[in-house]
Amino acid sequence: MTEDQQSGAAALDTGVVNIVRKRELGRAVRGTFVGNVMEWYDVGVFGYLVVTLGPVFLPEANPATQVIFMLGTFASTYLFRPLGGLFFGWLGDKIGRKRVLFLTLTTVALATFLIGLLPGYATIGIAAAVLLILLKIVQGFSAGGEFTSAVTFISESAPDRKRGFYAAFLDAGSYLGFVLGAAIVTALQIGFGQQAMVDGLWRTPFLIAGPLGFIAIYLRMRVEESPHFAALLAEEASQGRTGGRARPALRVNPLRVFVANWKPMLLVVLLVAAANSAGYAFTSYMPTYLSTVLEHDAVQGNLFSLPLMLLMAVCMPLVGMLSDRVGRKPMLLAASIWVIVLSVPAFRLIGGAQPFGIVCGLALIGLPVALYMGTLASTYPALFTTRSRNTSLGVSYNVSIALFGGTAPLVIDSLIRLTGDPLAAAYYLIGMSVVGLVAVCFVPESAGKPLAGSEPNVETELEAHRIHTASIAITDAR
Repeated sequence: MTEDQQSGAAALDTGVVNIVRKRELGRAVRGTFVGNVMEWYDVGVFGYLVVTLGPVFLPEANPATQVIFMLGTFASTYLFRPLGGLFFGWLGDKIGRKRVLFLTLTTVALATFLIGLLPGYATIGIAAAVLLILLKIVQGFSAGGEFTSAVTFISESAPDRKRGFYAAFLDAGSYLGFVLGAAIVTALQIGFGQQAMVDGLWRTPFLIAGPLGFIAIYLRMRVEESPHFAALLAEEASQGRTGGRARPALRVNPLRVFVANWKPMLLVVLLVAAANSAGYAFTSYMPTYLSTVLEHDAVQGNLFSLPLMLLMAVCMPLVGMLSDRVGRKPMLLAASIWVIVLSVPAFRLIGGAQPFGIVCGLALIGLPVALYMGTLASTYPALFTTRSRNTSLGVSYNVSIALFGGTAPLVIDSLIRLTGDPLAAAYYLIGMSVVGLVAVCFVPESAGKPLAGSEPNVETELEAHRIHTASIAITDAR
């Protein structure tokens, strides 16, 4: 029996609780955190290079067509995420979260690095654009299993009373990765100018993904399997249902998973639609919106939004901590109502000429995104049981990301160009948050409670003793 299985068996033998060890929890947080930094580093780099990459890969088109093509390339990444979510989600429920997290991170980092080596249109013609799309598709497929496997892993590894706090580090890592990528692009633009970026300096941020990925992979290799999955695997092995292999695996039927979990999966789709349409509008579209629709200087647009993104990332663990205290639903209701009420005023401020008003408008969009993201990472996993959590979440999350998240920049840009009204972006976000508000009403409160069908996770032996004693008392009373 492996070390992970022994840990899981011990958790089962105690009867009611799993005591989370701080050393293993620290490794789990670092290992998942760096993966999300890596994934969103690429999103930040690509999002902030949309205007730059157009002339490199499609120089014969007009600027508007170049922007639409690059936003479409960005969106194509997300169209393949559901397939990645299905494959890696099924694999994570079958062989474990740890192994899948290694595979997804390695592939995302390698694809990002290879984009930096691509020849441009001047060298190989339209094949350059085709290769770019293919590498973005590979990224999307792998990223489809990255976040959902990470959020499953950290939720199964964290203490129940602090699950919101620790899970929120994942989205904080995502936004820090975005800020890191965007900051590197901005620094290069300021230091060398836009023409130097078009001439070849655009490769540098992608090539940096090589050493960053190596560090992230090293940290991820040090994590142990989540206690809940290890316990489930040990239970299956003790009952002879893993085939007696050296590396046992569970039997997972995706079709049965979907039939059994369609209601919570639908909730995830709706929640992701609300949160990530606003999130991607803020992170991936705002630089393009400020530079193309409002005609601000590209560097100036970056400087407006980057400090706010950094503030959002810092706030997310605090939001998660608050959700542990007051509950997930109040935080999600506040985020939904905020977007519905303040999106139009936010875009009116952004459309003004005053820098202070632009910053205030961006903040009115960014802060509810922090409320959404800081709460949802711990909300999603609580809707499913350990046996099917990764598959259910991987598919539902990524289907919604493909439909409403990664496509949000392209949809919003198209709506603005079609209507001629910059407020079309606000109306789109309002509609998505109305959907989210309805979904929140049906989400069961999970703050401070064990994950569905799992033993409680606690921090101390005293907590374990109290829960064990209470469990015995309830059993005796029955």
